[in-house]
Amino acid sequence: MASLNKVLLIGNLTRDPDVRMMSSGRPVCNFGLALNRNYKDAEGNKKEEVTFVDVECFGPRAEAVGRFFSKGRPIFVEGRLKLDQWESKEGEKRSAIRVVLDNFEFVDAGRNEASSTNHESLSKSSVSHTEKPTEVNKQDPIPNEADLDEDVPF
Repeated sequence: MASLNKVLLIGNLTRDPDVRMMSSGRPVCNFGLALNRNYKDAEGNKKEEVTFVDVECFGPRAEAVGRFFSKGRPIFVEGRLKLDQWESKEGEKRSAIRVVLDNFEFVDAGRNEASSTNHESLSKSSVSHTEKPTEVNKQDPIPNEADLDEDVPF
């Protein structure tokens, strides 16, 4: 039987990305995404619906998201759905669906109005950095495409 698990989302980060190192030394990043939907109800009144989604990513992408994104910034996420299941301390079964990021793109061209005219949107941003995620500097400008590593295999 055929199956497809593919998610494409554009939204704003609900919190700063949380970058940590796994026991294997591989970085992992978790962040929340708010997705807005505007529509008209049956009476013609404008309505807004917000959906909140948890996203996780690994490796060089985790470092890049942690370095270049912050709360409120828009992002395009391409990934897949993953079901997490666990048992609470009280013995109750719990589950949550999250998105595992495969690729992302910058949606806005810069961090503020002044810099947005100086930068082009980067596509398929998969940046490999040597900095540790705990040393992330949120004030760094968006990298030029020449600054991105060319040896990442995707």
